[in-house]
Amino acid sequence: MLARPQARAAVLSVLAALAIPGTVLLGAPPPASAQTDLQREVDRRATEVLPKVIAWRRDIHQNPELGNRETRTSALVADHLRKLGYEVRTNVAHTGVVGILRGGKPGPVVALRADMDALPVTEQADVPFASKVRTTYNGQEVGVMHACGHDVHTAVLMGAAEALAGVRQELPGTVKLIFQPAEEGVPPGEEGGAKMMMAQGVLADPAPQAIFALHTTTLPGGTLAYKAGSIYASADVLKIVVRGRQTHAAMPWQGIDPVILSAQIILALQTIPSRQLDPFLPNVVTISTVHGGVRNNILPDEVVMEGTIRSLNPALHEDFLARIRRTAESIATNAGATAEVTITPYAPVTVNDAALTRRMEPTLQRIAGTSLSGTPGSMAAEDFSFFAQEVPGLYVFLGINPPGVEPGEAAPNHSPRFFVHEDSMVVGIRTMAGLAVDYLMGE
Repeated sequence: MLARPQARAAVLSVLAALAIPGTVLLGAPPPASAQTDLQREVDRRATEVLPKVIAWRRDIHQNPELGNRETRTSALVADHLRKLGYEVRTNVAHTGVVGILRGGKPGPVVALRADMDALPVTEQADVPFASKVRTTYNGQEVGVMHACGHDVHTAVLMGAAEALAGVRQELPGTVKLIFQPAEEGVPPGEEGGAKMMMAQGVLADPAPQAIFALHTTTLPGGTLAYKAGSIYASADVLKIVVRGRQTHAAMPWQGIDPVILSAQIILALQTIPSRQLDPFLPNVVTISTVHGGVRNNILPDEVVMEGTIRSLNPALHEDFLARIRRTAESIATNAGATAEVTITPYAPVTVNDAALTRRMEPTLQRIAGTSLSGTPGSMAAEDFSFFAQEVPGLYVFLGINPPGVEPGEAAPNHSPRFFVHEDSMVVGIRTMAGLAVDYLMGE
């Protein structure tokens, strides 16, 4: 472990290497005159903790755990928070951890959230701490990888926790940290994630007046991107079972072919967002798995398809779902078959509260400078939306690309080659800690 002056020098040299032409030094604190003493001290502590955050992130990355199975990760988090003097609650929604830091001065309550789970992805990124973990998922042996940056989110919030603990006596209010399991979903037959945490009262005792979170994305390293309103799409799990009548594949007229009907349904579903709904209001329906049949010369009785439905428009949501049902069912019925359509809600649209976003824009500007940008939002989904339905929320994106790598050149989230330029995390630490402090200060 470096001594404090050495650590600060090392971190500042890293930040200098991250500078993007035409922008301010990435993650560099603003001039001292622009900050209060408390803001300046939190910035300093957030910057100095970066080497620890990188070490935590690598440890979590090398030991990833799927949703509702994050026992090692949650133990690491809980132990760290206890050492910092937080009140710690564990086993929330199975493996979740909640930490409470009560400041030395009276004030409001603010919450910061990070997700901890990994994905059933076999890592191909060329890093010395690549995951070698394998497990069973939905009956299949799979690799496990932090392919969506949740290792970054967890380590960044651990770093912010340390920065905030160092100024505890000066904090005007209370900070609640929420380390959430199973953001990517739960195993079949289980409950979990933000929805379960909410059901267990995670936003009570004490109840926050605002909640913040961030997510890695393939923007230039250290960039912050945000917008008011819908920033992440709603998500529904789609399952369609097409039932025909089994027959010899050489004589399809003697049965009802569910395979060709499934193909027709898949193609017809794509005409809903492209031909039936306004293309300026993003909607997506994707079939991602198709299962049917056991032999090349037998047409099966049924084909099972699964996929996802996404929408950034809450007002169009029910109409979109109705069109999906009607399309699949009518195609099957017209051929003498049936289509059983099951749509299971996962998460509503994630909405950044407009007033909270305006209030915290100066904080984002102070931290990112000209590396702050807008965003059209994303068709990905986030169960942070459940928290943001309860209290005003603000969700921002953190760019993690290496210098010189453009957004379209980087492996996207959920790719086995997903790569994080770790030095970008200092902006994440400063963002989470800064949003908490500035909110409590009434900035």
